[in-house]
Amino acid sequence: MFFKQFFEQESSTYTYMLGCEETLEAVLIDPVASDIEIYAEELEQHQFTLIYTLDTHVHADHITAANLLRERFHCKSVLHRNSGVNCGDILITDGCTLKLGNLSIEARYTPGHTNACTSYLVGNMVFTGDALLIDGCGRTDFQEGNAGTLYDSIHKQLFSLPDDTIVYPGHDYKGRLSSTIANERLYNSRLGQKRSREDFIKLMNDLNLPYPKQIDKALPANQACGSTSQS
Repeated sequence: MFFKQFFEQESSTYTYMLGCEETLEAVLIDPVASDIEIYAEELEQHQFTLIYTLDTHVHADHITAANLLRERFHCKSVLHRNSGVNCGDILITDGCTLKLGNLSIEARYTPGHTNACTSYLVGNMVFTGDALLIDGCGRTDFQEGNAGTLYDSIHKQLFSLPDDTIVYPGHDYKGRLSSTIANERLYNSRLGQKRSREDFIKLMNDLNLPYPKQIDKALPANQACGSTSQS
């Protein structure tokens, strides 16, 4: 399996490219519109055909490249059906599986940061978007966020995975690339050490975080799969 992690500096977003080296089919997870040429170059270098773009949720801090990539490569955009958008080609639910050559991509519904957050499990790797971060988690104070729901999602859908499952988050702000389920279960400052649901909810409700600086631009665009055209 081909794997590459990309980093978009302005929003500290990680994008992931996975590819089947037998069928030369590829998928991009959480692609960023400003980096489309970087993805195109990588696809061309490895002679990959882009089949899917997977967004873990409707983002508020950057514009997804889903629409631009669909126009250019005729790939299919994938979102959870609770995302509230009608531009996705495939609307998934919990437990849905996408095939990419000899790769199997399992959707695990992990709401709480937003109502449509989905993590993607591929072998011993899980791509958690903004649900579970390295030593943290997504905020729960906007976009139908709910701290109790996020706690339940992470414990049921992520912390239940094998210890050595590699966690690839949607963001990191300290240059860290990945973690493991065991490490996050033990040491995550918001969720580790068997923190109770009640304590987690109080912690999240007391964060008092600033308004995301890109939300007024990014959210409307992402509700159209990244299209910024005006009708």
